[in-house]
Amino acid sequence: MRRAMELAGLGLGSVSPNPLVGCVIVHNERIIGEGWHKKFGEPHAEVNAVSSVVDATHLPASTVYVNLEPCAHFGKTPPCADLLIEKKVRRVVISGRDPNPLVAGKGIERMRTAGIEIVEGVLGREGHWLNRRFFVWMEQNIPYVILKWAESADRKMAIPSKQLWISNAHSRQRVHQWRTQEDAVLVGSRTAETDNPRLNVRDWTGKNPVRIVIDPSMRLHDSLRLFDGSQLTLRYNKTISESQPNIEKVNVGGEDLIHSILKDLYNRKIGSIIVEGGAETLARFINAGYWHEARVFQSGKTLGDGVAAPGISGKVVSEDDSTGDLLTVMINPQLVKTG
Repeated sequence: MRRAMELAGLGLGSVSPNPLVGCVIVHNERIIGEGWHKKFGEPHAEVNAVSSVVDATHLPASTVYVNLEPCAHFGKTPPCADLLIEKKVRRVVISGRDPNPLVAGKGIERMRTAGIEIVEGVLGREGHWLNRRFFVWMEQNIPYVILKWAESADRKMAIPSKQLWISNAHSRQRVHQWRTQEDAVLVGSRTAETDNPRLNVRDWTGKNPVRIVIDPSMRLHDSLRLFDGSQLTLRYNKTISESQPNIEKVNVGGEDLIHSILKDLYNRKIGSIIVEGGAETLARFINAGYWHEARVFQSGKTLGDGVAAPGISGKVVSEDDSTGDLLTVMINPQLVKTG
């Protein structure tokens, strides 16, 4: 099962809003096939694993390990439960059930009815954490929100109207890696204006995320790098809806601006976002309660006067100083299950 989860993680950044799924097929204590869901719309993990088996006559005496319940519905691909039934596998070991109402136990029921032995709940906690984005997207109907910022040793994150690097080059490279793993990256109008960021991937290899900027009064100048048309950019505001090549102005009304943006992103099938904005934008998400995970780099530098880092209360799940900055990862226990 751990190998299945390791394989599943290879799909991070490529399968959203689908879940991360890996599959391992074992015959006589030996792995004879494995696969993972590589890209949204392409074959699922079970299909790739079965296809990798050299001698298919071993399948009826084999055990299939998969970290999420095999699907039981026709989507972009046929049901994986039906494939395992067709191949007459002996046993299927699953980490957790799929929360998708189109599956939600139906795959397990179908395989049991066909005479396949089912084992559930193996490494269930790890499996839920692996697919936390998918569970949030399915159960809360909003994207998984990751807050990211860097702060000094005296908990300052900026000097007003000045571009300033607080984290080191290794930490910034890690942020570029994160951008390849999530669907979108978001900033506020002040960060867009002061830093003029590209919000693309330069220090890592992978896809560029969708760019999002919150610009309520449409005050940002069109000459900013965000609006160069090089990648899809959503400009959320309260006055206009208009589409141009790779740039979409989206009018979101209502009092709860953050919730309106998250619902629109959900409808666009964007499963996760990184909020890389300044203190004001981060505070919007924190105060509204719309955050699932926070990743905070703390440098050894001190700034003295400056913009205070956001105040946030969450459950710390890891601390890592391997980049030279201390990276603390915490989750919002009200919205994310860890066990």
